[in-house]
Amino acid sequence: MKRTHSCNALRGADQGKDVTLCGWVRRRRALGNLIFVDLRDREGITQIVFDPAAAPEAYEIAKDIRGEYVISVSGKVRSRGDQVNKDLPTGEIEVLASAIKVFNTAETPPFHLENEDPTDDLRLRYRYLDLRRAHLQKALGLRHKVALAVRNCLDSLGFWEIETPVLSKSTPEGARDYLVPSRVHHGKFYALPQSPQLLKQLLMVAGMDKYFQITRCFRDEDLRAERQPEFTQIDLEMSFAEKEDVFEVGEAVMKTAFKTAGYDIETPFPHMTWQDAMDGYGSDKPDLRFGMVIQNVTEIFKGCAFPPFASAIEDKGSVRCIKVEGGASLPRRRLDELNEVAKKEKAKGIFYVKYEAEGRKSPMKGLTDEEWAALEKRMLPSEGDLLILSAGPALTACKGLGAVRLQLGQELKLIPENTFAFTWITDFPLFQYSEEEGRWVSEHHPFTSPNALDFDILESDPGHVRSNSYDLVINGYEVGSGSVRIHDSKLQDRIFRLLKLEPQQIEDRFGFFINALKYGAPPHAGVAFGLDRLTMLLTGRNNIRDVIAFPKTLKATDLMSDAPSTVSQEQLDELAVAVTRTEEEELQG
Repeated sequence: MKRTHSCNALRGADQGKDVTLCGWVRRRRALGNLIFVDLRDREGITQIVFDPAAAPEAYEIAKDIRGEYVISVSGKVRSRGDQVNKDLPTGEIEVLASAIKVFNTAETPPFHLENEDPTDDLRLRYRYLDLRRAHLQKALGLRHKVALAVRNCLDSLGFWEIETPVLSKSTPEGARDYLVPSRVHHGKFYALPQSPQLLKQLLMVAGMDKYFQITRCFRDEDLRAERQPEFTQIDLEMSFAEKEDVFEVGEAVMKTAFKTAGYDIETPFPHMTWQDAMDGYGSDKPDLRFGMVIQNVTEIFKGCAFPPFASAIEDKGSVRCIKVEGGASLPRRRLDELNEVAKKEKAKGIFYVKYEAEGRKSPMKGLTDEEWAALEKRMLPSEGDLLILSAGPALTACKGLGAVRLQLGQELKLIPENTFAFTWITDFPLFQYSEEEGRWVSEHHPFTSPNALDFDILESDPGHVRSNSYDLVINGYEVGSGSVRIHDSKLQDRIFRLLKLEPQQIEDRFGFFINALKYGAPPHAGVAFGLDRLTMLLTGRNNIRDVIAFPKTLKATDLMSDAPSTVSQEQLDELAVAVTRTEEEELQG
């Protein structure tokens, strides 16, 4: 009973064929003296019919099978006549069974695999059952096809796939590393790579010219819907390249990936500076599928008597505004909730104006008729519209309105489905100041080249230095990130000194890399695309766990295997590692 076809292969043209199918029993039902079984594998479903007149022995066995039994069935393909199931690709036919073999029985699953959506904990605890569900199998199948297509695309563009080590050196400048103690060298540790950043740059020093890798990366950071502690990225690097060269390759990769999923996208993608993204959308990963662009209305309110606006402008801040078409119907309670949304972004809150049939309504007091007229001339509200304003430091006011914009875009169904909006975000700040550490830190990573026009202000005005970096944003998600790299050891040393890294720190963490730059490093640039997020977008899901075979929870635990878990004292002794406190002890205070 060797399998001849998948459960999605047979069609009307196959009538009369003798076939053997293997899979899981999706559903069994008895109608009169016949037994019908929907047999499922990862490809699809085929209906099997057991008739005691045609195959009495097979019929007797079929009486005892239940859902999720693993079976093999041989029989003849026949038409379903006028009982066609138009919801199935195989709906024109069925297989009249002549023989059946039960490979394995199955207990009743803890949740229904077809109709119910179980809780996340239950799904992840029984992930091997959850993965039998059609939408998850389809997602993993598309992920495979996208990865394969991207490999072929990059190969055609002259890239070589080169593997880099998983056990490498800890070079902490960003997220926390996952550390691996060495059994041979007690007291020393490997780190799992946050990315192959330094190694792929060393490949450029080595003359590999064009490198790529679909690689696993690890970051010990707080999780959310689109983030996991281990993830997969499409990583690439090019010698003698500027950002425009990376854009061209990146867009070819995206066009290939989307075509694999059945979408024909247009290239080249638009570009937007970081400053324009923050000013217009309050985010460095703006969702451009809908409008509601943030407007700077500061000039209108200079000298106004409304205290929140007056104090913000006096403190060199600004007043920003968005127009919500049809938003006047939002109740006060919802506006109060949106006020809290803005405050979570450290904004001071929001103010609003409703334009109803009876006229303008707003709790804002003290604005002159001229100020109202200037605001309305700028924002052009119509009856039924809502204006939402925020005042304070420009960046926080924009971030607050940006968060409100996204909430309302989803709530008011302003975001069109099955559409994709791409943009490259450029000219990020090279540094941000860390109050906690009392120093400048890298916005991207310390190997990112500054914008050549800003070299002269590196030390005198680091807060205004732009980076030669770029992100690819799709539908409000950062799907790719990269930069032109520093290839001059002297410039790299300037960056390290500005970051207040001590000479010994630099030598301990990056000495091998700095030394390599002295041996003829070419100019080079690269980018990495998140395969998980990309697949999530292509499948229309809103959580990357739906496109990863065995994901972890928001607490970075694997409920199925109970990882992380304790290990034996013997293992710890071999590694010369002592556990000073446990999670249980911390929970007990």
